Amino acid sequence: MVATVYEERARVFKALCDERRQKILELLQGGEKCACVLIEEMGMPQSSLSYHMKILCDSGIVTGREDGKWTHYQISRQGSEKAVSLLKEITAVTETGGCRSCCGT
Repeated sequence: MVATVYEERARVFKALCDERRQKILELLQGGEKCACVLIEEMGMPQSSLSYHMKILCDSGIVTGREDGKWTHYQISRQGSEKAVSLLKEITAVTETGGCRSCCGT
């Protein structure tokens, strides 16, 4: 099933709307990090980190790479650029005129 543009936007904005996921992204700005490092830095159990990383990965902003029993995560340049593009797209101002319903302008 192909995701609609609204579903794609919602996944990206969901990934960005949580302060813990924002902190994870901040930690990943320095490069790839193992889940064990993120667990320690975030002070959260593995199950909680896994939940947040699934949301970040589903959005395309973060990618994961398996290495033994641990996963290493990094920010996806392509996913990050897509997120910026979606934000610009949804907040672009278009000149469509005034209110036609009640004012007739």
